[in-house]
Amino acid sequence: MNVLVVGGGGREHALCWKLAQSPRLTRLVAAPGNPGMARHAPCVAVSVDDHDGVVRLAERERADLVVVGPEVPLVAGLADRLRDKGFAVFGPGAAAAALEGSKAFAKRLMERAGIPTARYATFTDAARARAFCRESGAPVVVKADGLAAGKGAIVCATLAEADVAIARCMEHREFGAAGATVVVEEFLRGEEVSFFALSNGAACVALSAAQDHKTVFDGDRGPNTGGMGAFTPVASLDAATRARVMREIVEPTFAGIARTGAPYRGVLFVGLMLTAEGPKVIEYNVRFGDPECQAIMTAMEGDLLPLLDAVARGAPLPTPVPATRAAVCVVVVSAGYPGRYPTGVPLDGIDEAERVPGVVVFHAGTAMREGRVVTAGGRVLGVTATADGVPAAIEAAYAGVARIRFEGMHYRRDIGRRTVAQEAP
Repeated sequence: MNVLVVGGGGREHALCWKLAQSPRLTRLVAAPGNPGMARHAPCVAVSVDDHDGVVRLAERERADLVVVGPEVPLVAGLADRLRDKGFAVFGPGAAAAALEGSKAFAKRLMERAGIPTARYATFTDAARARAFCRESGAPVVVKADGLAAGKGAIVCATLAEADVAIARCMEHREFGAAGATVVVEEFLRGEEVSFFALSNGAACVALSAAQDHKTVFDGDRGPNTGGMGAFTPVASLDAATRARVMREIVEPTFAGIARTGAPYRGVLFVGLMLTAEGPKVIEYNVRFGDPECQAIMTAMEGDLLPLLDAVARGAPLPTPVPATRAAVCVVVVSAGYPGRYPTGVPLDGIDEAERVPGVVVFHAGTAMREGRVVTAGGRVLGVTATADGVPAAIEAAYAGVARIRFEGMHYRRDIGRRTVAQEAP
């Protein structure tokens, strides 16, 4: 098969790394790709926002399968454009991608389908949003309705913090048009889990679950980022809970979106909170998580390509092979991230890091300049390790991180450690 992967971040590097291992693969191309993806596939400088350019590239490459990695082109309808041209596409069309593109849409769908989630209200008026916060009482969560690169959900411990969050979204337009509407939710307590399932438009299967670390500093402090690290498996998500999530959340979600006339073909990322009352939905994403994808792909057994192909074609879904190993991804970021950060900073040590047994380094925000790798984003690398258990994977991942060098580099030092401490006898 000829496969085109659309995207250029750490998630897409992980997908290319896994797809490149498939015996069914003839040719793999990435657009726009990154220096790490170039090890597995020719990279073509076509932006994910250039839908005409992506279609032309798919035609030129005679792609048997197009895998769309990021959420922005999915919400903007790239999968629809490609399907209209006759391509098999892994990724939902724009109508189904509204599950991530609009939090208000997603909450209404959950309400209609009886899917457990936090109590909420939606606002286009800042004063009414603040009044609702006072009726509800703190803590609350203020969410920009649209896409905000993983940074649009603001946990507010006090009403004063809620006022600031509403101002950031609706008055200062920190998130642009995405914050013109906000969803205000009750704060759910419990353990957060990223749950992934595949749908071919009719049937669905559970894939894997991971746990993400969103805030920039150790101890879950500081502002939210796109993700500072992740690990799999999640011990608290046992077989009974997985079955309940599929029965009460995933299957009704796919059925609900199909009733709107938009059958879902792709991966659904369900952000869960395991509360005392049971699992509840925090949010939906319509693509693999980043950095969860890096951990899931390295731990995954078997061939990824037949799974993605079956999803794209609406064919019967193979049963995913259960992972037997653990994986941990530690994200190395630029100084100042998630705020302003420099780019073009030379970096070293990737080859040294990958000499640590079990370690793979995924490029997230890098570029080549005069023959060397430099930083080109906030999240720069995802140092990922597999081992026979989470503690050993943590040790290997940090051994890899210790070999990475660039000015101002920052990373959390507690990825997965809290869970390991909770499970220790």
